[in-house]
Amino acid sequence: MLSRMMLEQANCLIFDEPTSHLDLEAITALNNGLIDFNGVILFNSHDHQFVESIANRIIEFTPGGVIDRSMGFEEYFADPLIRSMRDEYYGGSRNVAAL
Repeated sequence: MLSRMMLEQANCLIFDEPTSHLDLEAITALNNGLIDFNGVILFNSHDHQFVESIANRIIEFTPGGVIDRSMGFEEYFADPLIRSMRDEYYGGSRNVAAL
């Protein structure tokens, strides 16, 4: 899929923990640049504030299935329907800190 995206010259960026080892000034610059980016950004991050400011779609891979919703990070965790889905998909016992 990545090769196909490159051949089609898709406007897509892929990041793995993009804020790791960055100081606050660099994180702010990256954040501002990504907000202005007109394309698809796929990323994973443990930086709650970064995810909240960039993401408009959350895809969570769980042991019981995938939860895919177009919404912000805070809204995702506050949604009672998603909370019940997460409880079901994690079998009722999940480690919230690991999410």
